[in-house]
Amino acid sequence: MNAVSLYYTRQLTRKEIAAGEHRNFVGGFWHEIGTLQFEFLLRQGLLPSHKLVDIGCGALRCGLPIIRYLEKGNYFGLDINESLLEAGKRELAMAGLTDKRPKLLLNNKFELDRFGVSFDFAIAQSLFTHLDMNLIVRCLTEARKVLHADSKFFVSFLLAPRPAHITPIRHEPGGVVSNFDSDPFHYSFAEMQWLAMTTGFSAELFGEWNHPRNLQMLQLSIA
Repeated sequence: MNAVSLYYTRQLTRKEIAAGEHRNFVGGFWHEIGTLQFEFLLRQGLLPSHKLVDIGCGALRCGLPIIRYLEKGNYFGLDINESLLEAGKRELAMAGLTDKRPKLLLNNKFELDRFGVSFDFAIAQSLFTHLDMNLIVRCLTEARKVLHADSKFFVSFLLAPRPAHITPIRHEPGGVVSNFDSDPFHYSFAEMQWLAMTTGFSAELFGEWNHPRNLQMLQLSIA
């Protein structure tokens, strides 16, 4: 078993980035999922004046439409993979969005307070699918430091039918096979509720939101 995702260990080369390989590396569906996330956030009340942090922002698949929409300087992205952040900067330049001045941080401990900002919105799309429970606790603990009482925090995850579901699950559509103890991980709603409660959040399950790989969406609020 391997609980460490290639996402964290593989660094794309400049040649691979120039060829657009980062778009496949983050799971494909570049335009579809980027648009899906953006439209979801709009339905939840995201405004241009809001400050948003994208936890596990990668190469800015979701970031590009959000940066285009938000006022200058209101997008913040954190990721562990330096090559994907470099790919994101290339995507920004190609899209003509560098003047929006998004702030990108390379960090492996979810230290969101290094931005020095309190956020109105936070999103972690397809991040918890690659994290074990200890890392999820770290992420949530750090996130709570930078959110206020009215903040909205959305996370997507692969849903298991019950806690401690040790049998692999094939998720349709998409055919992703998730696991209890290796990447990609699945969690029951009860497990997500426990993780939220442990770190000072309450959790509400949105469920289906038309993700092509059947990820479920959860809203976390400060308890």
